[in-house]
Parts: sequence; C-alpha cells; structure tokens
Amino acid sequence: MKIESQIEKISSFQHLELLANQVVEGFISGMHKSPFHGFSAEFAEHKVYNVGESTKHIDWKLFAKTDRLYTKQFEEETNLRCHIIIDNSSSMHFPKLKGSQHFYENKIGFSVLASAVLMNLLKKQRDAVGLSVFSDTYEYYAPEKGSDRHHRMILNALENVLKESVVKKSTDTITYLHQIAEKMHRRSMIILFTDMFQTADEDKLLSALQHLKHNKHKVILFHVFDGKTEFSFDFDNAPRKFIDVETGDEISVFAENVKSAYEHQVALYFKKLDMSCAQNKIMYVPANVREDFEKIILTYLTEKHNFG
Repeated sequence: MKIESQIEKISSFQHLELLANQVVEGFISGMHKSPFHGFSAEFAEHKVYNVGESTKHIDWKLFAKTDRLYTKQFEEETNLRCHIIIDNSSSMHFPKLKGSQHFYENKIGFSVLASAVLMNLLKKQRDAVGLSVFSDTYEYYAPEKGSDRHHRMILNALENVLKESVVKKSTDTITYLHQIAEKMHRRSMIILFTDMFQTADEDKLLSALQHLKHNKHKVILFHVFDGKTEFSFDFDNAPRKFIDVETGDEISVFAENVKSAYEHQVALYFKKLDMSCAQNKIMYVPANVREDFEKIILTYLTEKHNFG
C-alpha cells in the first residue's frame, strides 16, 4: 500500500483528515479476501426507521432514492475506548526533512498520520478516542469521546504538533506515562507512539508501561524509528559529526568504523524491548517510518478483535 501513488497531490499536513481517509480507504479496498474484511466497519444491513428512534444513523442517500427512512445496522457495536499517546520530544523530529519530502517521512509526522488513520477507523466504528502528547512537559490531553466535534478538536491538536518549530525538548516518558495512567479509569485500548529514546532506568520505564495496563487496559507500543539511519546506520564513510538533539552531546566518527558494532547493539535493544513487553503482556510493534501504515492498521484491528 504505497500511499504516494494514491495521494500524489496531497503533501501538506493541512489535509491530515483527508490524507488519513485515503490511507484507510486504500487499505480497505485491498482487503477483499483478507480475514480482516469484517473489520471494514461496513454496515451489514438496513432496517426501517421507527418514529422515536435516534436519527443519527439514518441513511439519507437511501432516503433520497426510495423516499423511505432506513437506519444502518453496523456489524460491530463494541464501543471501544482508545487513548493515543504521542512522544513529541526532539528526537521524534528526526530525520530532518528536506523541502521535497512529505511530513510523514520523519518520526513525529509518521506518528501523527498513523494516529489520524487510527482515529479514522475509530470514527467509522463509532468508538471513543482520546489523545495525550508529551515531551519534557505534558503538552496536551483530551479524554475519550466519540463526537464529531471532539474528533475535529483532536485532529487540530495533531496538526498543531506538526506546526510547532523544533526546539530542544527532552523526554520524560516515565513521569507522563504514570500521569496518563492515572487518568484512565474505564477499560481502554492505549496506543503509544515513541522512539524509546530515554535516559531513565529501563525497569522504571517498564513499571510505567505496566501502570498503563492497570484496570485491564490493553497497551500497544509502536516503537517508531528510521530504518535506514537509526537501525542500519546507513551513512557514507565521510567523517561525520553526530549531535544528540535532546542533550546537545556531539561525537565525530567514520560511520564505517562503528557500523557493525552499532547495528549489533541496536538489534539487541530491539530484542530486549520485545521480550520485556511480551513478559508484561504489552504488544510491542517496531514501526519503520520508511514503510507504509499497513502494520499499524493490522495491529490495531487484530488487537481490537481480541480486546473482548
């Protein structure tokens, strides 16, 4: 599912809702014989509208054709509550985008569009969505609601994340995950987008993730990364200065001299995260910003199906 081929003319984040809809529609149209076909949120049938019922789900297009009122009956009536969390620290604004690149080709842009895609699915299925954004402060919070007005408010908040100028912001993941967990009173699906760059003790991080699981919440951790540079360390062998965007620390190296050792350590880190999350019944999903959104959508649909 190459979204560039579907939306060549849509490159600005001002079209976030339209862009998310294009991604979802492209995915659904390709499902057909997929076992996930039932998750397309299509209604299964119509029934005659009875006076006194809510008019919310009247099919007005069908009314125009038949001059009779029918309401849509949807296949899924789960009333899922979903809270999306986005890490907005400076490291999430990597790679630095060039003028010709789309906003979703770095980690924060990818996370924002992925969140909008999930919101699109939640809206189709009339589920409630909330949003938290954090860095070294708790930047934004909205509780889980399902109204169109609430949906638009959160989309606007996501667009504002992209409009912000990049400033040096560290990550206080542990503090804010605990704060978010305290706000979650009713059983929900919690989806976290972060690059897992943090200086805190890993045990404390796992404790914060475990806190998110209290009250039987389901937690999905999308570990967002740039596969070419952050995983494969794919640089030419010219001398380069690498600068930590959160601390300002610098190191000058020839990439070729450290590539093998770097890749080994990163692979170990990813494996360790995967194992730790599995032990704590947290869904861990590496999300490469150079790939499409199919993994994001399939993970969500699968976990929703199993939410029960």
